[in-house]
Amino acid sequence: MKYIILPMVLFAIGFNSVKNLTEENFSQTKPNLDDTLMYQQVQAATFQYFWNGAEPNSGLARERIHLDGVYNQNDQNVVTSGGSGFGIMALLVGAHRGFVTRAEVIERLEKIMGFLEKADRFHGAWPHWWHGETGKVKPFSKKDDGGDLVESSFLAQGLLCVRQYFATGTRRERKLAERADKLWKEIDFDFYRNGKNVLYWHWSPQYGWEMNFPVSGYNECLIMYILAVASPTHGVDPVVYHEGWAKNGGIKKEIKALGYDLQLSHNGATEYGGPLFWAHYSYLGLDPRGLKDKYADYWKENVHQSLINYQWCVNNPLGFKGYGKNSWGLTSSYSVKGYAGHAPGEKRDRGVIAPTAALSSMPYTPKESMQALKHWYTEKKSLLFGEYGFYDAFSETANWYPQRYLAIDQGPIVVMMENHRSGLIWNLFMSAPEIKTALKKLEFESPWLK
Repeated sequence: MKYIILPMVLFAIGFNSVKNLTEENFSQTKPNLDDTLMYQQVQAATFQYFWNGAEPNSGLARERIHLDGVYNQNDQNVVTSGGSGFGIMALLVGAHRGFVTRAEVIERLEKIMGFLEKADRFHGAWPHWWHGETGKVKPFSKKDDGGDLVESSFLAQGLLCVRQYFATGTRRERKLAERADKLWKEIDFDFYRNGKNVLYWHWSPQYGWEMNFPVSGYNECLIMYILAVASPTHGVDPVVYHEGWAKNGGIKKEIKALGYDLQLSHNGATEYGGPLFWAHYSYLGLDPRGLKDKYADYWKENVHQSLINYQWCVNNPLGFKGYGKNSWGLTSSYSVKGYAGHAPGEKRDRGVIAPTAALSSMPYTPKESMQALKHWYTEKKSLLFGEYGFYDAFSETANWYPQRYLAIDQGPIVVMMENHRSGLIWNLFMSAPEIKTALKKLEFESPWLK
């Protein structure tokens, strides 16, 4: 099978052309053994969201888990496609780190593949939510009852990593890799163009294209366009990326904020950049180190977005309680009232910090992220930490500490902390030949292409 690159070789030799995120340099950001242990304990606990917390029939990630008694029992078996993609990558981290055994992860992934093979799909794309007991779609909203190409792309990112991880293993492991490969290749990216040079987020068998959400400009969706060009079965031409996503260069917008510059127009965001998950979701597998095209240097963009977010919280112009160098991070998460897209800026900062924002930025801001981890774990653990790691969000200003979790926030913590530590998931995803071919077609630069 031509797509094979032996994962254990990658782990042994590391990614030598990029020096700043090796195991050696990881240890240099950690002053003592206690900090390293703490790091592993946080990662291992968060992993449990996708292990002990998984929906039992499908093996996939529940959309949410509440431990504070505020929970709609009708939703307890609702599983999420995008969050499950993150969870699949977290399972590989668990096997690599010994949180569970390789055999246990194989068994869980076989259950997951069986579910995905039979669950509702729409031109190869999965819905945002399913009922875990049946695999039938649960509408995310009235007209969002069909395929969700963005969430499916997050899931496909995980499937490609599974393929690369197990492709050279035992017969059983190779079969698992083949099943993952078949699933991702069945996503019909070309259909989701709706006949235009742009990708649409949703399609419904009942409502067609009525959601009318063409995905353009910078947000969390870069990975969808990379995968669409990469697909060997239902791929799109690079023009769809340049005209649709990059708006023929309109995506570029240079701004300066809090001492750092951004290169891209962050959709619907203030001059301080968007919520921090934009620097995470596409880059769980897509390695941003040295990644550039004619629109941006993506490592620089993510580092600067993270530092702007950090500096906003340190400056704390709105005077929220608890903000500072040891407690920061604004992203989409639970909020005091519902769910909100928290970000720097007077209208978007509501005094709510989400631990995933800082922890999933560990590769970009290792010092600042570790400061937050240590503070929360050693001084606020009784309020902020539970069975599945740090709770989703909190507000000292509102004295609000809900014991609630979201899959899309827990997954990036496990994966990005591991990418900082070893590059595991980056190594897997970037070793896929289709990804390298797509990046070349799109005229990206990356150390992986050398």
